[in-house]
Amino acid sequence: MDITLGPEMKSTGEVMGIDTDFGRAYAKSQLAAYQNLPAVKGTVFISVKDKDKKAQMAKAAKKLKDLKFEIISTLGTAKFLEENEIIARTIQRVSDGKPNVLDLIKEGKIKLIINTVSGKIPRQDEQKIRSSAIALGIPVITTLPGAEACVRGIEALMKHKLGVKPIQAYHKSRTKN
Repeated sequence: MDITLGPEMKSTGEVMGIDTDFGRAYAKSQLAAYQNLPAVKGTVFISVKDKDKKAQMAKAAKKLKDLKFEIISTLGTAKFLEENEIIARTIQRVSDGKPNVLDLIKEGKIKLIINTVSGKIPRQDEQKIRSSAIALGIPVITTLPGAEACVRGIEALMKHKLGVKPIQAYHKSRTKN
């Protein structure tokens, strides 16, 4: 089964993360859902459909570069990133042969995958990538808003310690302002 979210799951909440800022709250929500975001630099695989090659994706990729992550992409995504002054190492599609991202996933070299759903032929590649990643515990992001949230969560993990306090303490601090 593919892990991409259908309309019914995009509106269903399973976990909650609460903190003083969005990045930390998102990181907590992902930890609660057993999706451990990388808190140290490493390699991120980014391959997005043409419709998602926009400023929001470029901003997320730039932030990952700023956080010292290496980016590996398929040719089309790498060209888009380069047009936005983000250098990515190019790797061929799974269906084009080896070496490809599946090899890097199996070798433990990929820390995060951002892979949005595209057409019919690439979809077979995408399912293989996402299935392999999930089997090995690698976080997979399948939407642009998810990519943006994920990057904010990673940044929070790298810059701050996560803490725990009762929900009443968050409410109390909000009513004082």
